[in-house]
Amino acid sequence: MDFKDKTVVVTGGSEGVGAATARAFADTGANLMLVARGKRKLERIAVELREKTRVEIYAMDVADDDACSSLFKKAKFEFDRIDVLINNAGYHVRGPAESIDAHELGKMIDVNLKAPIVLSRLVLPYLRESGGGAIINVASLAGRTPVPGAAAYSASKFGLRAFTFALADEIQDRSIKLAVVSPGPIDTGFIMSNIDNVVDLTFSQPMSTPEGVADEILKLCVNSKRERSMPPVSGLLTTLTYLFPPLGKALRPLLSMHGRRVKKKLKADLLNVERSSE
Repeated sequence: MDFKDKTVVVTGGSEGVGAATARAFADTGANLMLVARGKRKLERIAVELREKTRVEIYAMDVADDDACSSLFKKAKFEFDRIDVLINNAGYHVRGPAESIDAHELGKMIDVNLKAPIVLSRLVLPYLRESGGGAIINVASLAGRTPVPGAAAYSASKFGLRAFTFALADEIQDRSIKLAVVSPGPIDTGFIMSNIDNVVDLTFSQPMSTPEGVADEILKLCVNSKRERSMPPVSGLLTTLTYLFPPLGKALRPLLSMHGRRVKKKLKADLLNVERSSE
């Protein structure tokens, strides 16, 4: 797919992976509709990227069905076509499920699973009108194997991955590409700003960069792959621990021990950065 003058909608597009994805698409000449809850952050990245391409912003909650419908109407009005949807917006409250407010558990499902389902349903007619396109969902390695301390988040990403595969088989439309990227930990504020509450097991896997994930998202729009796990060795490990639960249970103490060491080093690095900036 040549992205020049195509229209790409990116949810969670104001920072982290979403912002990196917006920058990557801007470099290709794609039109951008960037979505997030915070208008100020959207305006900042829009100013940056308008030097390269056309950018519109839409401040909204992806869990609002009416706002989702209005989003595509606005994108169609502004750019006259929609070609790619990147479902990247995410929400995570960390800790044992029993310790988390029930509303927050529901919000994780609404943002991470319900919203991508609704958005994917709503965008399909626009993609067909444009002659095809792509829907890329940003899941997680937590959606490939259960993660204690992140039960609802893990469930939402399991569901998003299953939805991607099922919808691809359901629509049977070769002109519309559906795929999912499943990264492990990513060096963004989503994890690093709340590092003390992130389970040690998470840091047992190599950390990706937002730019690396963005690069894989662009590739998934055009290649034949249905899923990309990051890094691949972690994808293999999650497959093995999912297929053989006793293996996962046996490996978990060792992986958590390794993750604890990595987490300690990351916290020390963050502290050094804070001190140097004072």
